[in-house]
Amino acid sequence: MVNEAMTERAVELLCRLIEVPRFSREETAAADLLLAYMQDGLKLETKRDGNNLWSVGTNYDEAKPTLLLNAHIDTVKPVSGWQRDPFAPTREGDRLYGLGSNDDGAGLVSLLHVFAALREKTLPYNLVFLASAEEEVSGKNGIEHVLPLLPKIDVALVGEPTGMQPAIAEKGLMVLDVTAHGKAGHAARDEGDNAIYHAIDDIAWFRNYNWEKISPLLGPVKMSVTIVNAGTQHNVVPDTCTFTVDVRSNECYTNRELYDAICRKVKSEVKARSFRLGSSSISMSHPLVQRIVEMGGKPFGSPTLSDQALMPFPSLKMGPGESSRSHSADEFVNISEIRQAIETYMALLSV
Repeated sequence: MVNEAMTERAVELLCRLIEVPRFSREETAAADLLLAYMQDGLKLETKRDGNNLWSVGTNYDEAKPTLLLNAHIDTVKPVSGWQRDPFAPTREGDRLYGLGSNDDGAGLVSLLHVFAALREKTLPYNLVFLASAEEEVSGKNGIEHVLPLLPKIDVALVGEPTGMQPAIAEKGLMVLDVTAHGKAGHAARDEGDNAIYHAIDDIAWFRNYNWEKISPLLGPVKMSVTIVNAGTQHNVVPDTCTFTVDVRSNECYTNRELYDAICRKVKSEVKARSFRLGSSSISMSHPLVQRIVEMGGKPFGSPTLSDQALMPFPSLKMGPGESSRSHSADEFVNISEIRQAIETYMALLSV
């Protein structure tokens, strides 16, 4: 009955959050709502920096290890295929539709209410809850900015949608801006040097190259050309062709190692937007992982990126919902998934 009441409160809060647009870097209104709920509704001592909110368990003891419970406030913008109003929470049977319901609203409200229920209990570790901003864009004012303001963290549980199975590793991300150079000329005459043709060769390399080291959990490095731009008019041979490459790294390579190798392999000019979002993982032998396995959890490797990439300590992600629903039209989460998450988190953390 306690978990049922927590579920109802969690769903009610999620409905309120869905009604407030909270795109990355535009989370202020949602952070205001959540702050008021944490302080007035749950009576949590809450701190805020920008649009990041956190609370530390009542019996914090520096001699104990500290477990961070983290989920993010922000969402992507709705795609064009929505058949429902993305900002109108709609319950249809067990389903709750709405933007951010699955990613990451369900994990956010579940972890928050579990933290509130456990914050005054004497546990063998400290609990810290963090609702972070700018996760969807790996923004500089999100978790990377707020972590130095928190107590020392030893391990984190991230509430991303994983079907409540433990993702003990996830791929990193490096975005490349690539430019092929040629020489402009008149398309009617045999002159110029078409940059598109140079780009085609390098695009084919990105498509077909297989990296040698394959991760047992995450598989091979994946490279995808996602944007191509060239030319100004039909009768001018283009002197440049630019394209973007999405690189998903495994733990066998750092992003810098991949970048250096790519620069040696292709003829085009390559620039990396950042090297900071590397692959992350936690040992199978970690006590938190072992406890989840004892409860029936099945560890796996996740192809999608989260704020774990910016955590300088062991972390895993495990939350309600499914990753396949994230960023999709008519995004939804099942109420039963939120209930199961609360039950699982309570059983996991009440030790």
